[in-house]
Amino acid sequence: MSLALVQSRALLGLQAPPVTVEVHLANGLPSFTLVGLAEVEVKEARERVRSALQNAGLEFPHNKRITVNLAPADLPKDSGRFDLPIALGILAASGQIDAARLAGHEFAGELSLSGELRPVRGALATSLALRSLPDAARLVLPPGSAEEAALVPGAQVWRARHLLDVVRQFLPPGGEPAAEDGGWQRLDTLPRPVAARYADLADVKGQAAARRALEIAAAGGHSLLLSGPPGSGKSMLAQRFAGLLPAMSVDEALESAAVASLADRFSLESWAHRPTCAPHHTASAVALVGGGSPPRPGEISLAHHGVLFLDELPEFPRTALEALREPLETGHITIARAARRAEFPARFQMIAAMNPCPCGYRGSPQRACRCTPDQVARYQARLSGPLLDRIDLHVEVPALPPQDLLGAPPGEPSAAVRERVVAARERAHARQGRANQALQGQEIDTHVRLEPAAAQFLQNAAARLGWSARATHRALKVARTIADLAGAPHTQVAHVAEAMQYRRP
Repeated sequence: MSLALVQSRALLGLQAPPVTVEVHLANGLPSFTLVGLAEVEVKEARERVRSALQNAGLEFPHNKRITVNLAPADLPKDSGRFDLPIALGILAASGQIDAARLAGHEFAGELSLSGELRPVRGALATSLALRSLPDAARLVLPPGSAEEAALVPGAQVWRARHLLDVVRQFLPPGGEPAAEDGGWQRLDTLPRPVAARYADLADVKGQAAARRALEIAAAGGHSLLLSGPPGSGKSMLAQRFAGLLPAMSVDEALESAAVASLADRFSLESWAHRPTCAPHHTASAVALVGGGSPPRPGEISLAHHGVLFLDELPEFPRTALEALREPLETGHITIARAARRAEFPARFQMIAAMNPCPCGYRGSPQRACRCTPDQVARYQARLSGPLLDRIDLHVEVPALPPQDLLGAPPGEPSAAVRERVVAARERAHARQGRANQALQGQEIDTHVRLEPAAAQFLQNAAARLGWSARATHRALKVARTIADLAGAPHTQVAHVAEAMQYRRP
């Protein structure tokens, strides 16, 4: 047979659209033509496949005109993931393996010149795409990628270490029997590992107000801004925030791992661990929200279902900070380019830290500030009003005197705080099916359950402080979280008053 079809998948954001690798062998001048909107690394597969077939002891049809089409033709293809299906298509078209037995399988893998299979990025996204199909195909992947794909419950994943391991499974009837040397192995769905370990909040001494704000932010999914002099513990608090969040569900772990797999940053040791991404303040807008060609996820997507920690917030480029405004509201980011469009999830909790002035010691009793009022105003003006409006909690973190720092007992451990956070989140999910921060529009009026006295108190305060509608709604959602932590069915004046203290004037 001179025509063979092999199934594979491309990557487009978190989606994995199907790709049919069509290989045709014809008489004529010997050539190897690869078509189908392939990027440079895909076109280089011609040389990798040729060398891999020869070094594996298989026959490469040198005297044929080889045409490989990656269909559909208008779908961009990148990376070396099509090396294995192209090699199998050539072998099937030349009769060295049984083309009919390839049906029901999907292949992805990069080939070395010796025929060894190398891992590819996005294996988890590919496995998730197969999960949604009524008749899931069998997925054949290299070591490293196969273990990722096997994390999806019910996935049918086979791991192959070498091209010959795959070829032996699809030989024509009467061919050499497949060898059982461990090179070809089906992987069962991996069991969920033990509970994730995070840095403990007990390491933080003092800072009762900041610890309370962390608990509220974790219970309601709110964003938080910590402001204080250098060395007051802002970074220490932020790095322990992930340990206050509830354990990840299987679906949340799969979504988070799939994004990390797209960026080639996933490891099995980090499975079901809430990520904490802390980009440097020199990061560009593209590094934060994603981009490039093909579009890749940025730090906000890599922090999906986790924490995005932005230290030295005013030092970030203005364009990078302004690009965070829409994802903070919607929970996803859409990257649109002239040739393609990709959407990535970005449901993260932002913890930001900043100094009150350029020197960092404004208002500190331990050291005098040397900044002029004009310098302080310019420094704080780097954060726009719309961005600050989207940050629910604003907390001052004062510097601790040495006697309090050295003589204070350890703080409350993360496990105790997490129990209260989990209980508050369960109350919110039982009432409205989502975290308080995600409430929108009419849902706020329905589920906040504001008492009349609390409503009048908030209305007067918002008018006097000049709050926007967004700021008022966010204060309402914070108050609802405080009520959930207290186990109160209705939002009372005390809950609203505490929520108002966390809004930056």
